[in-house]
Amino acid sequence: MKELRVKISGFGGQGIILSSYIVGKAASIFDGKNASMTQAYGPEARGGACSSQVVISPQEVDYPLVDETEILIAMSQEGYDKFLHILLEDGILLYDSDLVTNLQSHKNFKAKKIPATRIAEELGKKIVANIVMLGFATAQAKIASPEAMKQAIIGSVPAKFKDLNIKAFDYGYNYKGE
Repeated sequence: MKELRVKISGFGGQGIILSSYIVGKAASIFDGKNASMTQAYGPEARGGACSSQVVISPQEVDYPLVDETEILIAMSQEGYDKFLHILLEDGILLYDSDLVTNLQSHKNFKAKKIPATRIAEELGKKIVANIVMLGFATAQAKIASPEAMKQAIIGSVPAKFKDLNIKAFDYGYNYKGE
């Protein structure tokens, strides 16, 4: 396996940072790889632009920043607009079709969509849209093993929401796409 760079973008309050933390934890602790996670968000935090990135590698990670990415996860239109240009040719774009609606041409990469926010609302808590997306990303882009992701989720969310988050992950993982 070569190095895999994942960029997750959205707005504050969507769990973007938690998503990267879970991906890094799944890859490093449970899948036995090396991972580095960095984050960025605007001063307004909730509602403002937010992004995080994870570099996953079989060797030590030398450079933790993601200037180009194989996988872009866009949970908001602003995140899509801001980071689409760093998605490499033949990369994978995974986006929330409820919140990313103004799309550019996708002929140089694969684009897969899921109504993550709507699914999360149907599951009872809009806040798990990020976990729905992680399930979808795990199935579509193989960012980590599903077992590792579930273990990382269980160890990263409040105990009382563990079952809901695993249900959200499974729903995203089994979603076939639109």
